[in-house]
Amino acid sequence: MKRTTIEYINKNFENLKDKELKICGWARTIRNSKNISFIELNDGSFKSCQIIIEKEKIENYDEIIKQITGTSFEIIGKIVITPENKQPYEINANKVVICGPCESDFPMQKKGHSLEFLREKPALRPRTNLFNAVFRIRSKAAFAIHKFFNEKNFIYVNTPIITSSDCEGAGSMFQVTTLDLDEIVKNGKVDYKNDFFGKKVFMTVSGQIDEEPITHAFCNTYTFGPTFRAENSNTSRHAAEFWMMEPEMCFADLNDVMQNEEEMLKYVINYVLENCEAEIQFLNNFIDKDLISRLKTIIDSEFVKLDYTDAIKILEEVKDQFEFPVYWGADLQSEHERYLTEKVYKRPVFLINYPKEIKAFYMRLNDDNKTVAAVDLLVPGVGELMGGSQREERLDVLLNRMKELNLNVEDYKDYIDTRRYGTNKHGGYGLGFERLIMYITGMTNIRDVEFYPRTVGNI
Repeated sequence: MKRTTIEYINKNFENLKDKELKICGWARTIRNSKNISFIELNDGSFKSCQIIIEKEKIENYDEIIKQITGTSFEIIGKIVITPENKQPYEINANKVVICGPCESDFPMQKKGHSLEFLREKPALRPRTNLFNAVFRIRSKAAFAIHKFFNEKNFIYVNTPIITSSDCEGAGSMFQVTTLDLDEIVKNGKVDYKNDFFGKKVFMTVSGQIDEEPITHAFCNTYTFGPTFRAENSNTSRHAAEFWMMEPEMCFADLNDVMQNEEEMLKYVINYVLENCEAEIQFLNNFIDKDLISRLKTIIDSEFVKLDYTDAIKILEEVKDQFEFPVYWGADLQSEHERYLTEKVYKRPVFLINYPKEIKAFYMRLNDDNKTVAAVDLLVPGVGELMGGSQREERLDVLLNRMKELNLNVEDYKDYIDTRRYGTNKHGGYGLGFERLIMYITGMTNIRDVEFYPRTVGNI
């Protein structure tokens, strides 16, 4: 008999009345008495189902009642409709097979564990209702991103994880080497000609530099994959390994970039609301009482476009409210961004035209020679959610900017060639996927939206 998922039964139980089905899963709870037992069984579906096990029908009943939460079962039974009970149906078992007993030290037997405790059990925490909801939403949101760009006829590309260039110019990268580090310590010198690639290489911080040349063949592309940053930052918003989604568009200016950002974000949130209704309601009840209303506000709002210089003027009027100083040229902090979105505009804000000194070399220099055509999307409750720009398509300007920042032009040869062979106005942006999942779920720590978070001192 083929296995039926609990999710399918939950949606179709009225049409399955008195039908015999096979289900498999793990016990969330087991309640035993002398002649009857109740198992709350979950197979990864968000909602579990109740199994009724009667001693007179099940040969191995005495063995079953010795099992504990976490045990895996294969059960064959009939659907019984129970409108008078808390659950609308239950499954009356005819056969119960113990697939995998659970040892007595199983740490998830009790409910109500703290998030800190669950972070120490990354392999088991997806079995809880909370993380079942979070990781299911993560899956649906990833699918929605692919669906959105597929419908827009963007080409999905897989950019390299190992690279010789630093996209951001920040230098906080993990180095990759096959050299014997103990030998280097002994000899006191490094000869990268003997390394695997014959030069210094790193784990990528962004796929953009490698993506842009591909974009100049397909016009519209996006990459979606793991990225790595070696910042020694132990905050709730930083991880050493995370996923980035980065679209690039040819023949597009900053306004085109912002339009795509807004459309994509609304599309993904709407998809999750429609396809994870129970999970979102659960998170609204137990994690963030304003979650649903905040997400619907995003969908219904027209996003504001605000110049960085104007934002500084607004913030300077209330600068005494902030921990961090506000002045033209400052890289805005989360408290500044949230003030603009939550107090001033009460909706998402596109903050544009930043000082060139605080932005990356590839962002297009504006006519004032002081600012670049950059954009950060700020949202209520979080602050910055996405960052992008119109890219610098003018070869001479790009080379001058790289020279200012002491970047090795040879490391960016393929990137620079796009400006030599058919350059055009183009732009793109990056979305930290975990930050989006934090926003959609109401979770406040990036460690709680990654299966196995990699952070400072933690692998």
